[in-house]
Amino acid sequence: MRLHELYPFPEERKNRKRLGRGSGSGTGKTAGKGHKGQNARSGGGVRPGFEGGQMPLARRLPKRGFKNLFREEYEVVNIGRLLAMFDGKDEITLADMYERGVVKNGAAVKILATGEVDKAVTVEAHRFSASAAEKIAKAGGNAKAVEA
Repeated sequence: MRLHELYPFPEERKNRKRLGRGSGSGTGKTAGKGHKGQNARSGGGVRPGFEGGQMPLARRLPKRGFKNLFREEYEVVNIGRLLAMFDGKDEITLADMYERGVVKNGAAVKILATGEVDKAVTVEAHRFSASAAEKIAKAGGNAKAVEA
């Protein structure tokens, strides 16, 4: 097999539209732009959203609120649920949580304090609520925070 034999074959490739090449071509004379007017001019046409001078929709609708582009969103997991899912493990990592489907793959994780911690366990997450970290420490475990 050679480069020129690869798909799509030359006869299957679409030819470009040749404008202004005589009336027999179908796009002669005005080159498919009609007669005069704004859209026939070089660089002509209107910007996106232009409504012919009518007040555009984007300006007619009320503007409300504020969107914080820098907000960090965390997937929250309660410590009780986490320990129930990983019963018997003494170390729970982020990879374990992603693998088991506790949280979406690659999501930032925050551990909350709902539930009981009855054994020493090391938990790895991006954030911990103060009470969750306290519960884990009180049971003899370790709350390991990692950078996102």
